[in-house]
Amino acid sequence: MRRRTLLSSLTALTAAALVLTGCGAKAKDDPSPAGGAWSYTAGDGKTYTADKTPKRIIAHAYAAKALMEFGIKPVGIYADGKVGADVGLKGVDFTGVTILGEEWGKIDAEKAVTLAPDLIVADWWPVEKVYSGQEEGVEDSAKKLAELADVVGPAQGDSIVGVIEGYAKLAESLGADPSVIAAARGKFEEAKTRFQAATAAKPNLTALAIGPYDNTYAIAVPKYAPELLDFQKWGLKVIDPQKPDPEFPYWESLSFENADKYQPDVLLFDDRNHPGNQEKLAAQPIAKSIKAYAAGAMTTWPAYWLHTYSDYTAQLDRLTAFIQGADENIGD
Repeated sequence: MRRRTLLSSLTALTAAALVLTGCGAKAKDDPSPAGGAWSYTAGDGKTYTADKTPKRIIAHAYAAKALMEFGIKPVGIYADGKVGADVGLKGVDFTGVTILGEEWGKIDAEKAVTLAPDLIVADWWPVEKVYSGQEEGVEDSAKKLAELADVVGPAQGDSIVGVIEGYAKLAESLGADPSVIAAARGKFEEAKTRFQAATAAKPNLTALAIGPYDNTYAIAVPKYAPELLDFQKWGLKVIDPQKPDPEFPYWESLSFENADKYQPDVLLFDDRNHPGNQEKLAAQPIAKSIKAYAAGAMTTWPAYWLHTYSDYTAQLDRLTAFIQGADENIGD
């Protein structure tokens, strides 16, 4: 269970990639810009510069959504699943944008060559030390995308706000209107204030973020889920599971027989797989032993996809209303 490998011959692709790479931005380990017309310090710690501001951008779908909120539209995107079914891409108009892949680890790199990109944009994942779309396990041909132009983007860290701000900074460097960014940021700050007021009124409310699937009761580890870390910082007591999986510490995986190990006041289901994951738990005899489930104290959490101020504003307001109606004594 992840947070969330084309063609047999790549001779022509490799040749084209080498030509296009020479036209792209240049990375420098030294964080000081070298006087280029465009510069951006990415999540990998490198500063990228170019003589001209990049215009032809290929982006991971979530990164594309972030840029588009600020008026920067890519020429191509690649997604981890079907664009129309992805909860994190609802409402995005990708008309005129070439879709290069709708399955994790698969990117049509030959089609990407025809787009002549001068920049690739995606999240940097510090745990894996790689950008989205270049992780271990993706198809070799998908990795050829990084040969077409430099890959940049903000790092996932201990706050979604940091990721969004990283994209705002990148968008501004690419020509976004600062006033549009400021307006979106202001609405978000108001929503955050409302969320904090709701949690302050329920200081003992505990929550468990879960993603039941197959034969596993998966519990999210806030350390690797920046939205959950934000909720903790803003007053919601999201439970930290005791024994994260050694090989993939984003989760603690329990058998359903042990699913009542933690007794929170509310359950937060991974919204990427909802309602299927809630139905999975409902089918288990143990469900009635989980007090929050028995009480119907359940909602969803925005799992790993938040990249824009508008989405975060909407999610915080939804959760604020839920918290205001929650009982902080269920898990006792």
